[in-house]
Amino acid sequence: MDNCSLVSVEENMEQSSKNVEDKLFDEIIGHIEDILLEDEFHSIQKKFLDNYWDVFEPVEENKLIYTDIFNEYNKAVENYIVNYLQKLIPHFNIDTFLEHLNNKQNELEGEVFEVLSTFTDFMSFKEMFLDFRAVKEGKVQDLSCGISVTSLKSNTNDNDSFG
Repeated sequence: MDNCSLVSVEENMEQSSKNVEDKLFDEIIGHIEDILLEDEFHSIQKKFLDNYWDVFEPVEENKLIYTDIFNEYNKAVENYIVNYLQKLIPHFNIDTFLEHLNNKQNELEGEVFEVLSTFTDFMSFKEMFLDFRAVKEGKVQDLSCGISVTSLKSNTNDNDSFG
């Protein structure tokens, strides 16, 4: 086998490995999207927000206690996510996942990545608390409970409207 063939085989193997990693990453993100919809996850997050919203202040300087709260939140959320994912993907490794997440950071957007950033990025975490504080203090309207979905289709037979 010549060197060109060897390089081609190695490139194909590397590409195949990346495809497997990308598929696993996408699968994990799909499961995390499911987690974000669960009441238990919301109660963990809400507990932290309710307990500590008044500690966080909208100033540039950070208090030492913020780090303790951030670490406690990370531990709780990470444990919940890891335990959930290990039931579905026995070989799941949070460190490998976070490394992939960090490598793909510039190409990721959406609510799932915003939530994930709250336990990987302190400033996102602090912003979550400041946003919650603004709602609690009435500075921003809480729109989360006023959402309703209605059908645009009428309940009549389509033929009736043209007949």
